[in-house]
Amino acid sequence: MFLLPIALIAAPVQAAPAPATEIAAAVRADYQKSLGSLFDWFHRNPELSFKEVNTAARMAKELRAAGATVTEKVGGTGVVAILKNGTGPTVLIRADMDGLPVREASGLPNMSVARQVGVDGVENPVMHACGHDTHITALVATARRLQAMKDRWKGTVVMIVQPAEERVGGAKAMVADGLYTRFPKPDYALAFHVSAQQPTGTVSASTGIQYSSSDSVEIDVPGVGAHGASPHAGKDPVYMASQLVIALQGLISRERPPLSPGVITVGSFHSGAKHNIISDMAKLQVTVRANDEKTRAQLIAGIKRVAESVGRLNGMPDDKLPKVTVSEGTPTTINDAALATRLNAAMVRSLGADAVTPFEQNGMGAEDFAYLVQPDSGVKGYYFAVGGTPKAALDAAAAGGPPVASHHSALFKVEAEPTIVTGATAMTVATLELLGGGAAR
Repeated sequence: MFLLPIALIAAPVQAAPAPATEIAAAVRADYQKSLGSLFDWFHRNPELSFKEVNTAARMAKELRAAGATVTEKVGGTGVVAILKNGTGPTVLIRADMDGLPVREASGLPNMSVARQVGVDGVENPVMHACGHDTHITALVATARRLQAMKDRWKGTVVMIVQPAEERVGGAKAMVADGLYTRFPKPDYALAFHVSAQQPTGTVSASTGIQYSSSDSVEIDVPGVGAHGASPHAGKDPVYMASQLVIALQGLISRERPPLSPGVITVGSFHSGAKHNIISDMAKLQVTVRANDEKTRAQLIAGIKRVAESVGRLNGMPDDKLPKVTVSEGTPTTINDAALATRLNAAMVRSLGADAVTPFEQNGMGAEDFAYLVQPDSGVKGYYFAVGGTPKAALDAAAAGGPPVASHHSALFKVEAEPTIVTGATAMTVATLELLGGGAAR
């Protein structure tokens, strides 16, 4: 767990000083006028990773209207929008825009009924089950505020609307397509994510690790087909894959130190087509999480070792052993310590101490924002969380009341207006701190 410095936590509670209150008031008024309907459109019309054509076009239109110079189709569907205002540092602000293949059951009046064929060729219902619709709406709000406050900052703001965060590939694709060579390279990169487990009106950021690494692993387990009544005549891949599911957990419980975090979750298991047929293949989809690169490499190597060993245990020849493929992945997201300390202090000064809560890593979620702030890039990163659920609802859930739905759930929902107001206000405050010498104090 990473906590804010004691000096920050102990700062006296006070009303947020101008212009932070002015920023929040302006965003709130903007929400009532147009941002609310914009969010509603995004929520009703989610799109899957690397398929965000309409979302990207709408964001490009809104950012142009906010005064930015816009380039589309960067890294696929990505959008880059630039605000220049004299000489000064360059700050990148990132918002991700993709939805998830989930059928929405939130009960909200603007529930998504959209369906789309993804990059895998499969049609699915689509939902903003992780709050990316609040992120992109807040980016538009931030762009409008920065354009209106040009007298308070100098430098360049690069705003990116990133595809495919859910497949942890969009940031990498934008960098590969020249994000840091075709456009001004940032000194700092900023982003936020709404958190359903954090109260609305609050922000939280680590001075170290913010998110874990993530790797998507595919395991093909070959078998020998046979009649279900004659299992001895074949090699049952369901049986072998079942052994593998259990054995993988030994990598966590018996090969990792108990206080060193790591996760291996089998999220998908598919094999066969009929009751009485032993198939010739089982397929597993696995997610792997770690908090450092050494552990990440150990877990991936361990999965390959265990998979091959299960094949040999069942008498499979070397050319028919289970095959392990890492299809997607992202490193850990680690905030620059000095930058995080500076911006956390700016949040306390501007938003008030009550609005800045100590950061706790209470899960092993991951973020491909890491590709924007790799150590060799020279870009300093700051990623923060923004509360998305009213405190009363969280308190009720803690007391045994209705649970608060997690991210990626069909029941997921956040309070859009306070999330967008807080997110845009905090992002504007952070940008003014870096480009305006603390103009939001």
